[in-house]
Amino acid sequence: MQIQITNPVTGLDYPDPDVIRVGDAYYMVSTTMHFMPGGEILRSYDLGNWEHVSYVYDRLDSTPGQTLTGEEHIYEKGMWAASLRFHKGVFYVCFTSNDTGKTYLYTAQSVQGPWEKHYIEGFYYDNSLLFDEDGSVYIAHGNRDVFITQLKEDLSGPLEGGLNRLAVSDAGNPMLGYEGSHFYKINGKYYLFLIHSLRDRWMRTQACFQADSLEGEFTGGDVLCDDMGYFGQGVAQGGIVDTPEGKWYGVLFQDNGAVGRIPVLVPVHWDEDRPVFGEAGKAPRTVALSSGRPDYPYKPLVQSDDFRDGELDSRGKEQEPDFGCFGLKSPWQFNHEPELSLLRLDREAGMLWVTTDKLCAGLTQARNILTQRMLYPGCGAEVTVDVSGLKEGDYAGICALQGGYGMVSAAKKDGVCCLVMKAVETDDALDTPKDLQEQEWESVEITESRVRLRVEADFAGMRDEARFFYWHCGGWKKIGVTHKLHFKLDHFVGCRFGLFLYSTLETGGRAGFADFVYTAH
Repeated sequence: MQIQITNPVTGLDYPDPDVIRVGDAYYMVSTTMHFMPGGEILRSYDLGNWEHVSYVYDRLDSTPGQTLTGEEHIYEKGMWAASLRFHKGVFYVCFTSNDTGKTYLYTAQSVQGPWEKHYIEGFYYDNSLLFDEDGSVYIAHGNRDVFITQLKEDLSGPLEGGLNRLAVSDAGNPMLGYEGSHFYKINGKYYLFLIHSLRDRWMRTQACFQADSLEGEFTGGDVLCDDMGYFGQGVAQGGIVDTPEGKWYGVLFQDNGAVGRIPVLVPVHWDEDRPVFGEAGKAPRTVALSSGRPDYPYKPLVQSDDFRDGELDSRGKEQEPDFGCFGLKSPWQFNHEPELSLLRLDREAGMLWVTTDKLCAGLTQARNILTQRMLYPGCGAEVTVDVSGLKEGDYAGICALQGGYGMVSAAKKDGVCCLVMKAVETDDALDTPKDLQEQEWESVEITESRVRLRVEADFAGMRDEARFFYWHCGGWKKIGVTHKLHFKLDHFVGCRFGLFLYSTLETGGRAGFADFVYTAH
């Protein structure tokens, strides 16, 4: 059956995609940075509709940064640009973590896990695995200079005396040199798909190089330079995948401002042995696809939650696709590795309770921020917060989570409970000064022990604005200012909704969250 999808697909922040097909199912892995559980894998039967199927890991190495100990953190670091492969009945996910400097390899017999953790000796930036027919294994990796390295048979490290060569170089590029390797062998030839920028301006551009052998010269160049008419934000970085019918598609992504980097599906055809991307050199707005399961009921990638299902579990739930976030619904991820002893799920009351055990200078130091991606072109989320257990200097509420965050929360100040709207104001420069402080824009005294709070975000046309509300006298009342959101390198991810509690003066305060409702605009 033919279906038609509109780019960008998912409408959500899934950067650096790598996609494979196993039978009639497609699987996509994406960068999840500092969020835990991480290494999210999605499934599709048509390349246009996607659902969560697994997290590869619940924790990495539990370092002080990964656990948000004190002022330590791994914002803008963590897991980047994974390679996803299926070989002889085994799934492989390989990636580096930019806080530990390690290369991780996870393997599983089923895409739903359990996943077994290994390390590959060395640091292989933006890597891509290739299993050759003769049993050899190679990894392409690097930035600006892209190398191909032969690995040991068990993938534990580089093979002594094996191939280790420079494949392509973008030396001298004043913008972004080649990176984002996707490495394939197709019809006896080797292909390297890479991303870089045009040299005269920032423009994300897809490139492809090919060689007849691993020792031979890789030749090629740019294969797609197009922004789909969206503010000069090019479509690039990703790989290609074939359908059961023999058609090919590139799964790339596009920068969409504060909401993040969203996958884009681009048709690919072959001119002899060269891949040709798009239609007349352009990434199309709509793509016709064949679906072998047109009536398949995909589960949404963002969801409301009444907190009456699931069960908090310190082992994670990799084998339970519906409750993969430590026993909570799979669309949730924590901002870093959670401390589950500070969480309690009361399913009968429909309440998730959070307690603090550290003092924070601001929101981003808070443990156990529970997040979901925001949706392009706009979305909203609201939640009820029980604030009866707040201590002096506590803040509990819902936020638009990024480096320059905004939030609406209940707070205990001078013994009085109030609602406040606070934000960290930034500009549109990619780099953010590290000494920016929260600014309070409005405070309203309250007497209720439970409050209903809401955040709305508008990303259409890169408007990138968030507004904050509280329920008052039968309707929503705006609090504070409209907050400008920015995609920046300090977090390097799209903005998210976050449910949070943090303490500034004394620990041990607690807050409960109930009836989370997610709406698309």
